[in-house]
Amino acid sequence: MSVLRSLLYYPVFYGVSALLVMVSVAALPFGRERLRAAVRLWASWHRWCVSRLLGIEVVVEGERPQGPVLYAIKHESFFEAIDTPVFLDAPAVFAKRELFSIPGWGRSAIRYGLIPVARDEGARALRQMILKARERLAEGRPLVIFPEGTRIPHGERAPLQSGFAGLYKLLGLQVVPVAVNSGPLYHRLWKRSGRITYRIGAPIPAGLPREEIEARVHAAINALNE
Repeated sequence: MSVLRSLLYYPVFYGVSALLVMVSVAALPFGRERLRAAVRLWASWHRWCVSRLLGIEVVVEGERPQGPVLYAIKHESFFEAIDTPVFLDAPAVFAKRELFSIPGWGRSAIRYGLIPVARDEGARALRQMILKARERLAEGRPLVIFPEGTRIPHGERAPLQSGFAGLYKLLGLQVVPVAVNSGPLYHRLWKRSGRITYRIGAPIPAGLPREEIEARVHAAINALNE
């Protein structure tokens, strides 16, 4: 059954996604709100396909706080990367700079307000990220980072990227850690039905020492990592 579900999912989701990318590019001249609507439509389409075609239930445990926060989310598959505009309201995500070179998508991503991460360019790149992040906060948008930096197989606990602590210190925001267990169902060729859970941890205050913030975030985002 998982093979049949996946054979239906791939052409349906990605076929319509190609059209929605064109819609997002077409929305660029009409303002950021139209673009945000197009992005949320794409993420909602993905959620529908995940639910109806793959048979995956998505459950959220915990409360999403109000106000300016930095969400630190576990990254096990493309699921949470695509689903973020449904999980949160117009999130500004820190994303690898290489992604912004994708034709069409990259231009839309910049206009939408994603924040490019240049990992090897030192202090100047970090200052640019902070500037962009503060602009997004001024718009009332939550910030999102995948602090491990890349997809990590379910059950593994990778160290956090060194840049996370620098962003935390310079932004002066509380951090909301989020565990997610998408890997066993979604990070595979033949996707499985079942349940994906977001578990939202208690907010962690700003101003903690590096070792403490990293330890607390690391533990919280791995809370579903049985």
